Amino acid sequence: MIGPRAAGPPRVVAILPRGEAIRNFVYSGALDELGARAEVHLLTVLPNAGIEALLRERYGRVRELQEIGERWCVRAARELLEQAHGRWLGSEAARERLRLRAREATTHGARLKRWAKATASLPFANRPGLAVLSGIERGLSRLLRTTDEYLAAFRDLRPDLVFNGSHIHSRNAIQAVQAARWLKIPTAAFLFSWDNLTSQGRILPRYDHYLVWNEAIKEQLLAMYPGTRADRVHVTGSPQFDFHFRPEFRWSRAEFCARVGADPVRPIVLYSTGMANHMPDEPALVEGIADRLARMTDHGPPQLLLRVYPKDRTGRFQALQARRPEILVPDIPWEPNWLTPEPEDAALYTSTLLHVALGINVASTVSLELCLFDKPVINVGYNPPRVSEEELSYARYYRFDHYRPIVESGAVQVADSEDRLAALLADALLTPARHAEARRALVRGFFGDSLDGRCSTRVAAALGSLVHAP
Repeated sequence: MIGPRAAGPPRVVAILPRGEAIRNFVYSGALDELGARAEVHLLTVLPNAGIEALLRERYGRVRELQEIGERWCVRAARELLEQAHGRWLGSEAARERLRLRAREATTHGARLKRWAKATASLPFANRPGLAVLSGIERGLSRLLRTTDEYLAAFRDLRPDLVFNGSHIHSRNAIQAVQAARWLKIPTAAFLFSWDNLTSQGRILPRYDHYLVWNEAIKEQLLAMYPGTRADRVHVTGSPQFDFHFRPEFRWSRAEFCARVGADPVRPIVLYSTGMANHMPDEPALVEGIADRLARMTDHGPPQLLLRVYPKDRTGRFQALQARRPEILVPDIPWEPNWLTPEPEDAALYTSTLLHVALGINVASTVSLELCLFDKPVINVGYNPPRVSEEELSYARYYRFDHYRPIVESGAVQVADSEDRLAALLADALLTPARHAEARRALVRGFFGDSLDGRCSTRVAAALGSLVHAP
């Protein structure tokens, strides 16, 4: 525990453990608004010199967040807890993750190791077992910690709140957050995405407060983690969507087309890619769509714009780009270090959603954003030719807990074959308003009152309410 400090405004340490947290809370202005209520200090990744200069100019103390290794028994306890949590959760995504991990064990030794871990986790795949394992993991983490630097830093700074801007992607932040908890400093975390509770791992460590996208995620959190108080889960929406409402991020069609090399007269079809391990052989799928569009001469033909997932660093679309120069593949302005969006990507992405005629993807958050812009959405529900159903099923993604309601809403159309996708393409281009009401209903039902361009303001207000001037 830390003692009282001299009088002054409350202090908040914001942990930014990945690049997208910088986008969500710095570029959006959320931490600047919080700065009107409290001193804001950062414990953050520093992707490049330009972003570092931006952060140091805006905020108080800026300390680089380092990934500090932990002892093998701590890592083992954490992995066992993750496995037990996934088996207890039993979601479609959790079962798929276990299946894929089992397939990755190709040698006898690897299969034996995987079997041993799975067997060891089974007795704990229940609420009492998870509570026991969580206690073991927390105890080992403290007893066998490999650094005291965050304890020293927080004793020196004496913050009133430590806020983690991305709970699920923050292995590098665990030791900092647990140091705050050991010192009994209140903690808060932003649940980074809508699928994190049902598709990702266990929340480690636990927090005193949570900021979430919507009421449904709040209810999931309360059901999944008994003991979490409802008044400590704050529905703020996600600041990543605020840029879509700000006119300075909307280019004119002429400017957008000039920047991406498109013909402003012809319709533009957006294909948003996914991660290579989740969507194997996706370039073949994209080329098939390009072939279909090329034959749609009565529609222009439409232009295919490919937005490559910025976190996919495999270069797997380069051969396609060289072979099919008519496919528009704009450079995505992300810094590779810590997978960090540069500020200019906000305008590129918002303008892309604004000016495309429709969008195609595989079970992506982009579907929600296309609906926000009232654009038809086609989801690919069939495998590329060289990907067997035994290896992975694209169609299975539409049974995942977080995405199934999107499909059931009728706001998106799932193509179960290339021919079906071609028919959906023609329909979306000819009658784009066909599913407009379903799209509007989905946006209303999913986001409620939190989709208004003021998520960053609500984040600042929520965090500000958790600290009080002495």
